[in-house]
Amino acid sequence: MSHQLVVVLDFGGQYNQLIARRVRECGVYCEVKPYTTPLEQIKAMAPIGIIFTGGPNSVYDEKAPHVDPEIFNLGIPVLGICYGCQLMAHTLGGRVTAAQNDSAREYGKTETYYNTDCKLFKGLPAQGISWMSHGDYMAKVPEGFDLVAHSDACPNVAIADEKWGFYGVQYHPEVNHTENGVAMIRNFLYEVCGAAGDWSMGDYKNTAIREIREKVGGGKVLLALSGGVDSSVVAALLAEAVGNQLTCVFVDHGLMRKDEGDEVERAFARWDINFVRVDAERRFLDKLAGVTEPERKRKIIGEEFIRVFEEEAKKIGAVDFLAQGTIYPDVIESGAGDAAVIKSHHNVGGLPDYVDFKEIIEPLRLLFKDEVRQLGRELGLPEYLVSRQPFPGPGLAIRIIGDITKEKADTLREADFIFRDEIAKAGLDGGINQYFAVLTNTRSVGVMGDGRTYDYTLALRAVTTDDFMTADWARIPYDVLDRVSVRIVNEVKGINRICYDITSKPPATVEWE
Repeated sequence: MSHQLVVVLDFGGQYNQLIARRVRECGVYCEVKPYTTPLEQIKAMAPIGIIFTGGPNSVYDEKAPHVDPEIFNLGIPVLGICYGCQLMAHTLGGRVTAAQNDSAREYGKTETYYNTDCKLFKGLPAQGISWMSHGDYMAKVPEGFDLVAHSDACPNVAIADEKWGFYGVQYHPEVNHTENGVAMIRNFLYEVCGAAGDWSMGDYKNTAIREIREKVGGGKVLLALSGGVDSSVVAALLAEAVGNQLTCVFVDHGLMRKDEGDEVERAFARWDINFVRVDAERRFLDKLAGVTEPERKRKIIGEEFIRVFEEEAKKIGAVDFLAQGTIYPDVIESGAGDAAVIKSHHNVGGLPDYVDFKEIIEPLRLLFKDEVRQLGRELGLPEYLVSRQPFPGPGLAIRIIGDITKEKADTLREADFIFRDEIAKAGLDGGINQYFAVLTNTRSVGVMGDGRTYDYTLALRAVTTDDFMTADWARIPYDVLDRVSVRIVNEVKGINRICYDITSKPPATVEWE
């Protein structure tokens, strides 16, 4: 795919993927590469700009990561962020030291003053909040650099050598806490690097379809379709590209949410593909009978999924290509540069050895999750699939505490549907990142009508989060919780008590098991 390219060199910072996402949001394609990437490889990529990320090290430490100084002689603009800024200063003759006092260290939101004559801050306010996170200090900036931003505590919050297109900022423009941070990145891309803004999902879709057709030719493609966002978008893209040369095997293990299997099948009815839906509910429930330990549940479901997939693949016969929904964060985190490597986190949980295929197709391996969703919309997938919440591979099996039966699964399905339905009716679905119901194995006394009940307790869980590494419990209004509770107790047999989980992560996890 031929696009202008920005290279993001990764020095181990926590926001590195976010930097790449921000660049792409500005309409410019970028790739994250390790800081050890050889200079010749970077030159061969012909980037219009390079960004050094933040990182946990101090540039003056003996084992701190560095770059080949020749990178500054390529004639390519460079933006250094936090550690990247200090690395630039250190490499080009400046001096970086540990801050001598607490006032020189800056963490969190900091009032910052910008020189708007600098291209990085062109057209932006001269004052605003930036997100700082540095304990080192540039005691001396390199020759030829100007100070273009400062705070009350630090005179060199940002430096620039506009003659060569070198810019360094001590703060993190990629995070939402920095006011106009994305606009600063945009200025670097368009005002400094001369970006044309040629990266869009529409272009990506058309190019990907063309390349898949060229690669597959007249061959057969096999995809294990889980119904999740990634595999669904891969299926839609392949369907658009090769039609009935694609076979999607959708294993319905009977532990999905209400109507979900039908929704997945309906979504792909518009394409001329071989869609195989395997009704394996009884098979999975039999294997899970009497099992209460969460990890055993996961392993049983994962292994049985592979067995079902194997059986269906044998019926299809020779397969030329195997498709999978690897996305860009998987590639970055694994450090794998070979598209044919099958990762252990593949949603099938592992692939059978006997499948005879020429190559693995990973058409999403350059995309972030939000880009995958956008591609799904471009392909015409319904919003209920594109914006689908995270759902564990074992499905409802790990949202039923204790042993699993069809009756419990059906009970939870109905209760979970009511919870999600009321959240959507209240207009809260866009602001809560994940919400679901858990059927506990606790039973308690209740009263319905004039009779005594002894039924299950249902727990409701809803969280807000940016990255799912940490999460806060969602403050759902009481009247909404009340409607949910009343509906569930009245409409779902077997539940007489509703609890709302108000524990954040940490100390809890998002899922209960």
